[in-house]
Amino acid sequence: MPTSTPTLIALLHGPDQRGLVARVAGWIFERQGNILHADQHRDMEKGVFFQRVEWVPANGDPETEAREFQAFAATLGMAAQVASSAHRPKGAIFVSRADHCFHDLILRGKAGEFAGDFACVISNHPDLAAAARGYGLPFHHVPVATRNRAAAEARQLRLLRAAGVEFAILARYMQVLSPGFLAKFNRPVINIHHSFLPAFAGGRPYHQAHERGVKLIGATAHYATALLDDGPIIQQDVARVTHRHSVEDLIRKGRDLEKTVLAQAVRWHLENRVLVYGHKTVVFD
Repeated sequence: MPTSTPTLIALLHGPDQRGLVARVAGWIFERQGNILHADQHRDMEKGVFFQRVEWVPANGDPETEAREFQAFAATLGMAAQVASSAHRPKGAIFVSRADHCFHDLILRGKAGEFAGDFACVISNHPDLAAAARGYGLPFHHVPVATRNRAAAEARQLRLLRAAGVEFAILARYMQVLSPGFLAKFNRPVINIHHSFLPAFAGGRPYHQAHERGVKLIGATAHYATALLDDGPIIQQDVARVTHRHSVEDLIRKGRDLEKTVLAQAVRWHLENRVLVYGHKTVVFD
């Protein structure tokens, strides 16, 4: 249900027990809040309860209510993170030369599809500088090579901090972010990989898929971790192919998948619908 009134959105998880849904709803009701959306899931194997609840707080101090809700969740043995719909996180787009995801993300952002804003573009090549500036986005060319990787990542981190970036998107950024970079940035990084992971991780996945004669190709959006192409998966999609399709056909069909899969992952992330748990995600309706 769309609303112009700022809401609070809580993602919580913990050991399953009777009455959790009622107690969460009761806490909000007692404070005269109005629940707009609630969704829950139980991991039957591990006995873990997950919930997303969005409500309009009645008092005029949503920050205090968010802290109080987290404290309340702790009394239930639940870990909770609470965000306000009024807050629009700033993101950075990392890109190399392939520009299909880059253009798609920015145009979707300008069309109002995301509950956040792009603050800058960072690239290891200068090719998209004019396009980024044409969109009104600062463009930073940071060349990356083996001999200067540490210095390049240090500069990238300075740029991210200066822009107040709270999440990053690897829009076909053809460089591996080091574990040290990810630890220092300490913010979500969403990557699009051009295969249906865990199949064909690493480089040239369409060529690998063609050599294996696959009948399905895919794209995977996931959170980046220290292990290459191994982070928690947010969204995936596939397209059918046959023996008649060349590598170039696979790349062309794959680009369409990459754009839609990445955009959906970014949308869900910014709407606080993704809860990372272990090596997996729970994506709420």
